[in-house]
Amino acid sequence: MAGLDDLFAQIPVSDIASKLGEDEGEVNNAVKTLVPALVGGLAQNVQSNDIDSSKLESAVAQQGGSGLLDGGVNVEQVDENEGDNLVAHLFGGNDSTAVASALGGTGAGSSDLIRKLLPIITPIVLAYIGKQLNKGSAPTPQPQGQQSGGGLGDILGSILGGSTGGGASGGGAGGGDNPLGSILGSVLGGQQGGAIGDILGGLLGGRK
Repeated sequence: MAGLDDLFAQIPVSDIASKLGEDEGEVNNAVKTLVPALVGGLAQNVQSNDIDSSKLESAVAQQGGSGLLDGGVNVEQVDENEGDNLVAHLFGGNDSTAVASALGGTGAGSSDLIRKLLPIITPIVLAYIGKQLNKGSAPTPQPQGQQSGGGLGDILGSILGGSTGGGASGGGAGGGDNPLGSILGSVLGGQQGGAIGDILGGLLGGRK
């Protein structure tokens, strides 16, 4: 069953820490914060009326067919240039450096560590989601979630524990009301979720 724990299990934290020359505990802490943020960022893109989510879906499906997760992730096979392009695709043109400087100080780790991790982690996260999409393992769409985004939206909802369906998106159809803070708040146990959600909301759409 698709879920955050299963996704975390795909990420070879110790290999990444060795490659980057960073402390494994710090890398693990950053991964636990960044992965839900990436999934939440993708969910926000799917829900946005300003973005053609079919292009996003095809990019995710393509990552799912990349073979990156087959037999366990080999960190040396992760294309970091492609990872940086994927970060920019997810976060409204902001590259890893911009996202890292925005997230530095939120509890996800230092800006430098986040900047190095994003291009490695993003392809793994998208490959995992793409595999679920290609398997057609999304739950049956629920009529209440009008902006669930179909197959991709449903899969993201199941990974985030169903919280992307708009539960806390309250009342504004205008992009000012950003459900990402609520999504991440529930995923991250409420501590830094709101702050990270607000920051990512700004990166995703300085289109208020």
